[in-house]
Amino acid sequence: MRDAFGAFLTGVTVVTTVDDAGAPIGFTANSFTSVSLDPPLLLVCLAKTSRNYATLTGAKGFGVNILSEGQKEVSNTFARPVEDRFAAVDWRPGPHGSPVFADVAAWFDCATHEVVDAGDHVILIGRVEGFDNSGKTGLGYARGGYFTPALAEKSLLASAESLLLGAVAVRNGELLLIDDGKGGWTLPFVEKAEGDGMEALEHHIAQTVGLTLTTGLLYSVYEDTKTGQQHVVYRAELGDGTARSGRFFPVQAPPVAEIADGAVRDIVTRFAQESTLGNFGVYFGNQEKGRVHAVAAKG
Repeated sequence: MRDAFGAFLTGVTVVTTVDDAGAPIGFTANSFTSVSLDPPLLLVCLAKTSRNYATLTGAKGFGVNILSEGQKEVSNTFARPVEDRFAAVDWRPGPHGSPVFADVAAWFDCATHEVVDAGDHVILIGRVEGFDNSGKTGLGYARGGYFTPALAEKSLLASAESLLLGAVAVRNGELLLIDDGKGGWTLPFVEKAEGDGMEALEHHIAQTVGLTLTTGLLYSVYEDTKTGQQHVVYRAELGDGTARSGRFFPVQAPPVAEIADGAVRDIVTRFAQESTLGNFGVYFGNQEKGRVHAVAAKG
């Protein structure tokens, strides 16, 4: 059962509070989720056998530090019986009093809202009294091992023999589309040469469109089974200036009927839908069928 639960990809957090003497305590946890925006609520699950059980359930509040992709050692430190865990991190009291860490993807300082009995665990529901969002990418965890989007993307870029890099490139609520040479529109793509990384896409946009491109998170990975080419598409932001080629369209009103490539049409349509909520997934599959994996919004 534990291994089956471990198939679910999660982020990694360190949950913190202070004891009656004011000393900080904390432990690594991946059983975390957002609950509500209004009121702002989140939850973590705590084993009744945890040595922190009495302190956490009796505290006025607790903090949740979402670790960034470079903080694997912080996770390991707070998962082990280390005498002074907090000596290994840069931390300070949050606005509600729980320890919050530097360099995390985000932190939340919460008042205890409710403690719910749940089998061999309790569910700690916290009301967010303060938070910060650095924009850093979070550290991932699945089946007992860490992963990061950056490492996964490097591996993908290095292993593919025939690969096109593309971008859902936006600016001020508008999406850049490129002439497909057949009287319609498509996303900007560039063929990746051996040894190239993300800079190939950024250089291509600078040369052909005349704008700077800042790539963000992975958005779609699919193989065109007809051509055998792998496509890796990122969300991206375009810089200021006048585009030498292509055309901007409102994100919410793309020219779907003028996009001949079905995979590109699906990407553009999905991006318009997901932009309304700010919750973006990552598609894996081929040009006809696949699955969108949900990921957490950055804020």
